Amino acid sequence: MQYVFRFFAAQQYRFVHCLRMAVFIVMAWIGGLKAFQYEADGIVPFVINSPFMSFFYKNAKEMVTNSEGQQVAAYTLHKNAEGQTVRKNINWHQDNGTYVFSYGLGAAIVAIGVLVLSGIWFARAGFWGGILTAGMSVVTLSFLITTPEVYVPNLGGDFPTPQYGFPYLSGAGRLVLKDVIMLAAGLLIASDSARSILVSVRKRQSLI
Repeated sequence: MQYVFRFFAAQQYRFVHCLRMAVFIVMAWIGGLKAFQYEADGIVPFVINSPFMSFFYKNAKEMVTNSEGQQVAAYTLHKNAEGQTVRKNINWHQDNGTYVFSYGLGAAIVAIGVLVLSGIWFARAGFWGGILTAGMSVVTLSFLITTPEVYVPNLGGDFPTPQYGFPYLSGAGRLVLKDVIMLAAGLLIASDSARSILVSVRKRQSLI
């Protein structure tokens, strides 16, 4: 058993590189999907309810009357389910700036992923990639406070539903919560890159 412990202890730096590659895969894949309509539509509830991001949307504060005569946020009447293409909804999102914003966000996410991956060879790039990953995760986790859709709604049924609202995470909420792992990964990557930078600086100073 001691051999197993020594083996895993000796592989720590390789496992940190594996973490870099894992973060890159997540960032590149998810960031790339931001170029497609269904993914851009899907992030609207998060962005439009965020005090940090809602200004990117033209219709963020638009209110309308639904079929029940209630005043609701306009975006709630223009949701496309994943795999659904309703022209009037897409037109609304085009006017809202949904797709333009999603393209920019996707490019930024991919760029962060590239920085993280390049940390295998370039410690300073990896450091900033880790810091930006952690920062992005903090913003994402704030959706747990600002986005109603992250919790199970009370839709009723044959009898009153006992599980709704906080802390009952919906599918969207469970995805957001996983960014706790991305936050920790970003901080670990930044820390490892900073250590490599300091080691390199000490080596240069010892040669002077």
